[in-house]
Amino acid sequence: MSKINRAYSVSNVLSKKFNPLEFTGEFEASLGKPDKAFSAIIFGGSGQGKTEAAIKFAKYLTNFGKVAYDSLEQGLSATIQSALIRNHMDTCGNSFILLDREPFEDLIIRMSKPKSPDFLFIDSVQYTRINKTQYYQLKELMLKKGKGIVWVSQAKGKEPKGALADDIRYDVDLKLWVEGFKLFPDGRLNGGGEPYVVFAKRAAKYWNEIV
Repeated sequence: MSKINRAYSVSNVLSKKFNPLEFTGEFEASLGKPDKAFSAIIFGGSGQGKTEAAIKFAKYLTNFGKVAYDSLEQGLSATIQSALIRNHMDTCGNSFILLDREPFEDLIIRMSKPKSPDFLFIDSVQYTRINKTQYYQLKELMLKKGKGIVWVSQAKGKEPKGALADDIRYDVDLKLWVEGFKLFPDGRLNGGGEPYVVFAKRAAKYWNEIV
């Protein structure tokens, strides 16, 4: 006989302790204070700044724990190296690690370890070669361990590209659209809601603003 999940009383629910991340400044204005075990998708068209947004977010999260960035699309490349240099990622020390096209099975092993990273970025959904069942397997693992996960996705128009990316968009807490070097947050936000400027000069040029 299968085990029935526990039912919670109102007092159980109200006494439940969560672990909100104490974001400040621009990130609080944009993303509020998400729980540490949050999920997000960053999506946008080519050349709009989604990888730059992901790297900046990853750097900020090193203030709250260790971050692993699985570079599936570009691997250990000159492009990724330049992004890390631009964002002074060397100042993160051992709080940031780059994974060179680490496959799904190895990610599960890595994130299952007792001292696994607190946050995982997967760039991009289109290069994971996983199905919906595997997606939920990783999601449940991250939730169980109280860790955050961020998916980076290509876009087709203003929608994530492909069936899996679209499913992830509807499932995650934070839906982060990037266009013209600005990140526009949506979803289950605990505060926030303001656009986040990824690259001021290029955003100003794109949106015809005056800095």
